[in-house]
This record gives sequence, C-alpha cells and structure tokens, in this order.
Amino acid sequence: MPVLNRVAEFQPEIAAWRHDFHAHPELLFDVHRTAGIVADKLKAFGCDEVVTGIGGTGVVAVINGRGTGERMIGLRADMDALPMTEKTGLPHASTHQGRMHACGHDGHTAMLLGAAKYLTETRNFDGRVALIFQPAEEGGGGGKVMLDDGLLDRFDIAEVYGMHNWPGMPVGTFGIRTGGIMAATDRFYIDIVGKGGHAARPHATIDPIIVAAQMVTALQTIVSRNLDPLQSAVLSVTMVEAGEADNVISRTAKITGTVRTLDGGVQDFIEARLAEFVPQFARSFGAEASVRYARGYPVTVNAPEQTQFAASVAREIVGSAQVDADAEPSMGGEDFSFMLNERPGAYIFLGNGDSTELHTDTYDFNDEAIPVGVSYWVRLVEKALPLG
Repeated sequence: MPVLNRVAEFQPEIAAWRHDFHAHPELLFDVHRTAGIVADKLKAFGCDEVVTGIGGTGVVAVINGRGTGERMIGLRADMDALPMTEKTGLPHASTHQGRMHACGHDGHTAMLLGAAKYLTETRNFDGRVALIFQPAEEGGGGGKVMLDDGLLDRFDIAEVYGMHNWPGMPVGTFGIRTGGIMAATDRFYIDIVGKGGHAARPHATIDPIIVAAQMVTALQTIVSRNLDPLQSAVLSVTMVEAGEADNVISRTAKITGTVRTLDGGVQDFIEARLAEFVPQFARSFGAEASVRYARGYPVTVNAPEQTQFAASVAREIVGSAQVDADAEPSMGGEDFSFMLNERPGAYIFLGNGDSTELHTDTYDFNDEAIPVGVSYWVRLVEKALPLG
C-alpha cells in the first residue's frame, strides 16, 4: 500500500495549513491561536468529540470507526515553536521576531490534521482513535501536564504513537527501534566555594575558577572512564560563571551542564557519581562544592510489540527497503516519553530530506514528507483497529 491517493490530493491544502502555523509560531503553553485553529478544523471535519483545554491548551479529538469496537488508540502531535529568530527568508517565514518553528512541529500538527480529515471521511476502522495535539514539548513538559490532567484515563487510551521529522533521512523513509530511541534530558548545577581575594595575591586565595576549569575536564572521565564503553551517555558542560572584576579573584563559581542517557541504570549511575565526585574533587583544592541534579524528560522507550507493528505499517507505505527498524537513537529529548511510560506505543522518525538540522535558524519542514506522514497515520489506525 503506497501513499494514499486521497491524501496526495489534499497535500497542497495540508501544506497551506502548515505554512500558516509556521508564519505564526507560538511558544510553550501559549499556543492559543494554533490550538484554536486545530479545534475549529477538527470540528469542521466532523470529529465525534473535540475537547480543548487539556493540560492548559492541549486539544484532543475522538473519531469513531464504522464498527462497534470501543478500543481506543492515541496519535500525538506537538504544536509549539522555539524562541529563535528565523533566517530562512521563505514566503511563509515567521512573522514574529524571536519565535520560529525550528523543529517541525508545524508539520507534525498539519499532518495529524490531514489524518483527521481522511479518517472522518472514510472511517475504515473498528474502534476509536484519539488525536492528541500537545503544547509545550520544547522544555515545558506539556505531555506530562496533559497526563496529569487525565488524558489517558479520560479517553481510555490503550496505546500511543508519535512521529518526528528527521533531517538527513530521505523523504519517503522511516526510522524506528525497539527500546530507547531518544534520551533522558537531565541538568546539573554545581556551586563551588573557595576563598576570594586580590588578583595580585592568588596565593592567599582558594581560586574557584581554577577548580572549575579543572573540574570541567575531570567531569568527562565519568563517561570515558567510569561508564562501560558499550553503554551510551553524554555529559556536557554548557555554562561556567564566576567573577565580577578583572582584579578580583571571586569567592564562588558555578558550572551548569546537561546529561543525556538512553538507559535508566546509566542515568542513576551518573547522578550518583556526580554527587560523589564533585565535593571530593573540590576538596582536593581546599574548596567546597555541591551539585544539584535535576531530572528532565525520561528516556523515550518504544515497546517491542508496538514498534514491530509501527515498522510494518511504515513498510506498507514506503516499502521494506525504506524502513530502518534498527535506527540509531538520538541523544535529543522528547516529552512523548511520559506518555510511553504510561502506555505501550512507539515513536518513529520520518525522513525530512536534506534540510538543515533541527533547532537551527534556517530549518524548514519539508512539505514533500506530508503525504508519507499522513498515510502512515491513516494506515496505522486502519491496521490497529481493523474492520471485521
């Protein structure tokens, strides 16, 4: 089953929706315009139920199939943009300085709307599907907020599926894997306290900048020398702060960074190792240090059965050779992980072609990927909830 003809027919319409979302990006939970347009279109398509305000500005639509089945699966798209200034120069570029759809959520939203249009027209399935339009994926944890607002229980969702465009993968290809496909995204905050003084008398101080400089390098040994090399982790220092004047040695310094892991055990190990390592290292210089470890999005873990199923659906759309069922995981984070922690499901990568990378100011979602993504959503529903 290739790309659906009907979907290909209204690809320009879906692309127009996408361009409108792209030109009017909104951040975090403040996606009122986007959510309003989404809800209006879902109602116009004839969805059986459209509920707004879940998790603040989330929207959920329910479509019933032609059969009598009650089993419900969920399909999720994210709606929010990033606090960046766009430099694509495209006709549909952002009209708001400092806001940009640099991760393709405009495309995700438009594709799920396209699936809603098709599914309400055909209803060739036996059961129910919940279309989940989520705010605040970009750092706001909107997926968890929707869960806390009763998303899964309120709609009795048994399985959940997500999709993300992926630059560098050709249009018309998919990538997926069982287990961790996107990383846990944690942060650490280190406070170093030494002894300040005059910059001309360093011997009378305990210089926290020296401690911080040495610590930045030493922290890398937690991954390179403490962790099994067959396991994956990233520990990156992203900020070092100290001092206020060029003739004063500061009393304090701060180090901030991120940890990315694909396994809960590795995540636990690094958190524990930081708590042990940081104060001991500082004491070797005569300083004191403490570390605060803040867990963010968990690992995005694809369930085996649902991953195999999703891969089989993708193969029907684009052919076996165009589906990598053992795709490399990403060290980026994704709050769809919260939903996958509560229900079995799968998260798949959709080829975006030779675009620039996600989260860059020249990125744009590839409209040629729209029919592929919409066809995947439609066929997933029809195959998961088959008519007798």
